[in-house]
Order: sequence, then structure tokens, then C-alpha cells
Amino acid sequence: MSETAHEIASQPARWRQAVTRAGAESMTLPQPGERVAIVGCGTSWFIGQAYAALREASGHGPTDAFAASEAPTGRSYDRWVALSRSGTTTEVARLLEALPRDAVSVAITAVPGTPISDAAGLSVLLEFADETSVVQTRFATTALALLRAHLGEDLTGPIADAEVALAEPLPADVTAFDHFVFLGHGWSVGLANEAALKMREAAQAHTESYPAMEYRHGPVSLAGPSTLVWIFETGDPAVAADVRTTGATVIEATMDPMAVLVQAQRAAVAVAEARGLDPDHPKHLTRSVVLS
Repeated sequence: MSETAHEIASQPARWRQAVTRAGAESMTLPQPGERVAIVGCGTSWFIGQAYAALREASGHGPTDAFAASEAPTGRSYDRWVALSRSGTTTEVARLLEALPRDAVSVAITAVPGTPISDAAGLSVLLEFADETSVVQTRFATTALALLRAHLGEDLTGPIADAEVALAEPLPADVTAFDHFVFLGHGWSVGLANEAALKMREAAQAHTESYPAMEYRHGPVSLAGPSTLVWIFETGDPAVAADVRTTGATVIEATMDPMAVLVQAQRAAVAVAEARGLDPDHPKHLTRSVVLS
């Protein structure tokens, strides 16, 4: 078993730990009514997208998600939340350093004593979710579990779904396809984006992601018999039927979207191994992007 697969399998246990940690960090994380910006790079940005949509939908306050390099530092927020597994990502550290001196900032990382945790005024350490793999899986979902629990969600169901997602066979023979599309709706758009990133990183596969309702506005023209379209959620059941007319195979998820992401992570490893690739050492990637 690859180290990436081992870390994927450990996620339900880490999510349980995150629920406990959320209670201990209740005053550090965003408070109801605050205007919040959440920032990160790559996987962390996509997890931020999911959290931002969840927080706004639950009535906790306006929430924006930005790639750290594109965040508008001149815009006023009550709290900035920075996600970074390593705590060393240059764009995130630079952003925190550029914030006004009176800005409230929180770093969520897996490693203490890093440039990002030092630059933030507050920090939440998820050391139990750290990873050795380059491809990020369990830290990202554990951070989202922490944030969901802080919003007051009961994660009993999502954790049970994740255990099923790990125990059961994948819903399709993913090695039979060379084109993958992930679709989401609401907060699961961010998770669809993250699923696509995993497939690109680990398996070097042709992969796309979209809000489900947007897929018919052009991108569906690329679908065909070699395409797998994996729908996390959709605002219109007709999306799946319309996609099937292209000859593509469609998976319509029924579990919590975070558990569906676990399936997609497994799928990325399966495709990588079928192609003779090492998911622990993806091409051109490192654990953290540190710029000189």
C-alpha cells in the first residue's frame, strides 16, 4: 500500500479528533456574524471554497475564499483564516505579512513554528493530521471537518459515510477511462475542484471540474465514451440524464460530499497505479511551494 493510500484510509479517525479539537478552539475560529476571508493555495484553496459556501449557507456570516496570491488585502474582514498543511507556503506567508497590523488572522496548519503560524496572530495546530505524502488528502479533509464541527454540524453521518467509502469497491472501474469530470453544487463545488486536482496530481489524468449546472454550458462538448463524470451534487437531476446522452459514464453520489471526496482520492491512486505511476512521488510536485 502506498503512503498516500494509507493516509486516505486514516481519515475517519482524524475527523473524530478534529471534532474534539473544534470544541477546544471555539474562540480562535470565526465567530457568528463575522465577515471572514479564508485563503490557501491548491488543495487548501479548494477546501476554503467549500467552507466559505457552508458558512454563508448556515447563516454564520459573509465568507469569501481566495487563492492566497489573489486575495484583496485592502478589503476589510473581521477575521482572516489561512490554511496550510506545511505552514511554509510562500504566498500564504506573504499575504499574512501584508495584512494591516490590526487584522485578526488565524493559521490552520499541521506543523508548529512555521513562517505561517508565526505570521498569524492566532493558530490552530492539527498535528495529528500531518502527512508525509506530497499529494494532500487527510490534512485537507480534517481541516474541513474541524471547520464543519465549529459551524455546529454533527459529523456522525459524514464519518460513517467515509468508512463506507473506504470499505466498499469504487462505484466504477476508474481505470477504464482517460477523461474525468467532477461536478458539484453549493459547497461541494470546492470538493469537486479538489477531486479533480487529486486525479491530476496523482495520476496525470485529463481532468476537469465545474459547478454542475455550468457543465452543459460548453464543457460537455468534450464528453464521450471514455469520459467518467462524477457528480457530487447537482441543482438539477436532468444534468446526469443529459450527460449520459454523450455516451459518458455518470456516477451520481449519494453520500456526504466529504466522503465522496474520499472515494475520489482512492480513485486517483487506483488510476495512478494502473498507469505505472507512484502516487507518493507525483511528477514536478513538492510537499510545499517555497519561493526564493
